[in-house]
Parts: sequence; C-alpha cells; structure tokens
Amino acid sequence: MARTTDMTIPDLTGKLAVVTGASDGIGQVIAARLARAGAEVIMPVRTPAKGESAAARIRSQVPGATVTTRALDLSSLDSVAALADQLNSEDRAIDILVNNAGVMTPPSHQTTKDGFELQFGTNHLGHFALTLGLLSLLKAGGARVTHQTSIAARSGEINWADLNWETGYDVMKAYSQSKIAVALFARELDARSRAAGWGISSNVSHPGVSPTNLLAAQPGMGREKETGGRRMIRVLSRFGITGTVAGAALPAVMAATDPASRGDRFYGPKRTMGGPPVLLKQPWPTMRSMDDARRLWEESERLVGVRFTA
Repeated sequence: MARTTDMTIPDLTGKLAVVTGASDGIGQVIAARLARAGAEVIMPVRTPAKGESAAARIRSQVPGATVTTRALDLSSLDSVAALADQLNSEDRAIDILVNNAGVMTPPSHQTTKDGFELQFGTNHLGHFALTLGLLSLLKAGGARVTHQTSIAARSGEINWADLNWETGYDVMKAYSQSKIAVALFARELDARSRAAGWGISSNVSHPGVSPTNLLAAQPGMGREKETGGRRMIRVLSRFGITGTVAGAALPAVMAATDPASRGDRFYGPKRTMGGPPVLLKQPWPTMRSMDDARRLWEESERLVGVRFTA
C-alpha cells in the first residue's frame, strides 16, 4: 500500500507564482498546493486546452483560487521570448518561479525548433532563457527560483565537446546531462544573485521516482505508448517502494515556500525514491563543481543568444 506524506505550507496570499509543466503530474500538484496556500498562480503551458482543463481542476479544488494559463513551448526560444515579453509588459513582480517542466527519453535523437538536442534544449536551455527573460520581475519580487532536477542526475556528465549529442547519441546520457545542467544553472544563478545583489534565491529539488507522465505515451515526440518502466514504477508506487505523484511534488514545494529555505540548497524525498520532503545534506557529485556551473552559464548564453543574457 502506498505511503502518504504531507507538509505545512506558509500563507502565500498576495504572492505571484509561475510554475512550468503544470498541466499534469507533479507540476499540477505544485500549482494546486501553491494556490491552496493563497498564491496567484500562472501556468505556462504548451497545449492551451490541456492547460485550461488543469487550471479549471485546480479552481474546482481550491474555491476562490486565481489560476491562469499562458502559452509556452520550452523547445522554442521564440515562444520563450514571447512569454517573457508578455509577463514583462504586465509588470507584476514574481515571488516564486518553479522550473518544473521537462521531457524524457524520446525514441530517437530529436531537436528543438532552434536545433538543440530535445532534452537539453527543453529541460535546461528553455528554462535558462525563461528565467533570464524574467530576471527584472524576479528581482522586483525578491523571488525564490526552484529548479526541478532528477535522480538521473546522480550520475553522468556534461558532454562539453558535443552538448547537442550530434554524434554517438545516448538518450539516457543526454537526459542525465540535461538534468545535471538544470542543477548547475540553479547553483550559478544563486551565486550570481549573491554577488550582484539581485535579491533572488535559487535552489534545487528532485522528486524521487513516481508514475508521472514523463514516460507515458507522447505521440508528439514519437512515443505511441507508455514505457515498460512506467508500468513498473506504477506497481512499485502502490507498494510504497517508489513515491506517489502527490508526494513527489513536495520537495519542490518545500524548496519554493519553506521559510527556512535558502539559496543553493538541495531538497528531495527522505528516501531517494520517495518519502517525506527534506533538506538534503549536499548536492550530488555531478552538481558540485562551480567551475562547471560558470562554464555552463557562459555556454548557455552563447547558445540562446543576446535576447536572454543577464
């Protein structure tokens, strides 16, 4: 029987939160929990109908909640720029940004609309560009930015010689790279904020393992049915060996809202695959090099171009 876990969230009335990947799964739980605590929540989504359906579910669960959607395709820098321009024109300080959206293991080497390997381009570069595009609003809110990595980032490395895996493509190594990059970006964002006095705190969370839609059928990237791994995780979740989707959302919620939370900290489930959310003692070895973090920032600025430089 699956274990359940929960946590107390402080009052977020008057706060504005932006949560990517909130149209289903962990992201939808994160958005709902923030809304229940009183935050106004913006959900940037790739599929408008799916996003509005998710927002309506949250509003039905949380009477009086203010939850809206915006268009965002993280695999397109034009789409990222359009959302950044829209939110900047609205001129609302952002208090919480949760970079949660992601893609995992396409069945073949695929690229974003800008020619980047799909996982690296979506999971890291899309969020990198979005965060820098919203930097003035994050500064205005003294924001906390939480970046969702993965247990796949416990091993692997950044393929500096071929960030887009144009030769020797290994889908899981590319996925691990993308999630290591997420964490390195989080750490460097916090370091630059402290050095420059931006007032932003940036931290990292990981959800453990749960039966989310990352491994479900994804016809848009050529996966016509769910993977065997997802079926196995669903069974393990029922027996409490891995986490539930609701529980897997809580490390990010803690990272984004806990009054004791600070920048450059790492949150996850107490047991690596599941359990109550806790502050972890230190980043995994793949995430520890600040030289790598600085190098990644510089490479990412070069790749995404002048529109998204700090």
